[in-house]
Amino acid sequence: MSVDDATGRISVERRGQVLLIGLDRPAKRNGLTPEMFEALNDAYTLLEDDPALWVGILHAHGDHFTGGIDLPRFAARMADGGDLPHAPDKVDAFALRGRPRTKPVIAAVKGICFTAGIELMLAADIVVAGSDCRFAQIEPKRGIMATGGATFRFVERAGWGNAMRWLLTGSEFGPQEAQRIGFVQEIVEPAGVLDRALEIAGEITDKAPLAVRATRRNAMTYALEGQAAAIAQFREIQQTLARSQDAREGVMSFIEKRPPVFSGT
Repeated sequence: MSVDDATGRISVERRGQVLLIGLDRPAKRNGLTPEMFEALNDAYTLLEDDPALWVGILHAHGDHFTGGIDLPRFAARMADGGDLPHAPDKVDAFALRGRPRTKPVIAAVKGICFTAGIELMLAADIVVAGSDCRFAQIEPKRGIMATGGATFRFVERAGWGNAMRWLLTGSEFGPQEAQRIGFVQEIVEPAGVLDRALEIAGEITDKAPLAVRATRRNAMTYALEGQAAAIAQFREIQQTLARSQDAREGVMSFIEKRPPVFSGT
């Protein structure tokens, strides 16, 4: 077994203002190792900190997104009460701990997407799924509980009954069911998953990045704190945006009847 097969790796590729973050352990169905968790957080932190990067895409090498965690590599950590690998000064790919992420992430999933794979895609903002996707949250079959966000994000997206249907049984469901319960926004042929995610990323990078991040931030405030908290942010956010160079460019492009050219300032 090669070093990469044993530990896996996370690929990082820049395409203009988009950062492609790839799960890369295809010989093991991209089973996630502690090393891959740490590298994922490094990649998400790069996305957050680099002003030239506006959108991230989480995807996978090979035929499958991920079969989930490499359980033998995590069993001792779980028994000792350890959390998933994370650092307080980095952005957590599962959006549970550490620094908050402000930039949008699109998940491009295909083939098998089990356990932590579902949790990673639910921590993203938009999901494009291949028509071959197989989803399952199978932790109870292994005598453990999902701790990457599934227990509350299933309920948030799908409602109590749908969440319990899939969390408690650990049964598989397909992309149509995932779309019905709000996990997936688009279904495409497996070979086109990444291309479609890139197209959506392009639709986002055409917009003013400060406005995109402010919109996401305000929506997240509503999700976590409620309507009143979101409304309370309106005046400050809008005032800050209106003073930006991008807002001036938005007005000028409207007057001059041309596409805007945003700088993120």
